[in-house]
Amino acid sequence: MAPFEDLYGMRYKSLIGWFKIGEVELMGPDLVHQAMEKVNIIKERLKTTQSRQKSYLDIRHMDLEFQEDDWVFLKVFPMNGVMWFGKKGKLSLRYVRPYRIVQRIGQVAYTLELPLEMSLVHPVFHVSMLKKVVVDSSLIILVDTIGVNEELTYEGIPVAIPDRQVRKLRNKEIASVKVLWRNQQVKEATWEAEEEMKKKHPNLLE
Repeated sequence: MAPFEDLYGMRYKSLIGWFKIGEVELMGPDLVHQAMEKVNIIKERLKTTQSRQKSYLDIRHMDLEFQEDDWVFLKVFPMNGVMWFGKKGKLSLRYVRPYRIVQRIGQVAYTLELPLEMSLVHPVFHVSMLKKVVVDSSLIILVDTIGVNEELTYEGIPVAIPDRQVRKLRNKEIASVKVLWRNQQVKEATWEAEEEMKKKHPNLLE
């Protein structure tokens, strides 16, 4: 028994032949021919596997190419997001603010124009970390065309009064109610004078 078979409990599988000594007697060209046939079979199977894997990749893969002065979003990972971009948590953005491409390096790397607060970050990034900014000109609003009307007001709509309290001020009692407003959280509820709420929204105090 060979040392390999004694150690692993099986015969050693070589590329030349899987047989015991004495089973088959191969000499000269026949031995080489059989070995080459097995090598060719292995190559064909590897080729088929690689082709199948490539077809899976091509379904979801898209070649990306950018030009200088293009604007791109930068993909951030959890650790990088906390350190450099102030983004953290499960609902943080996958991409951050657009950056301008200042140089293309080779086929898959680009240099971005980063702000001064990111001076410690290496400005060269792989193409897989970039996403092109697609600008819709119809959605662009110039700052000069935006007007502000200071006379506009917003009137909140109360939806519920969960609590009531009475405060004493000298010889006078002032009643107030806790008001929950539409489109606001519970912690944003405010205390309002009960008399005013009766005048404006009597249905809530019935």
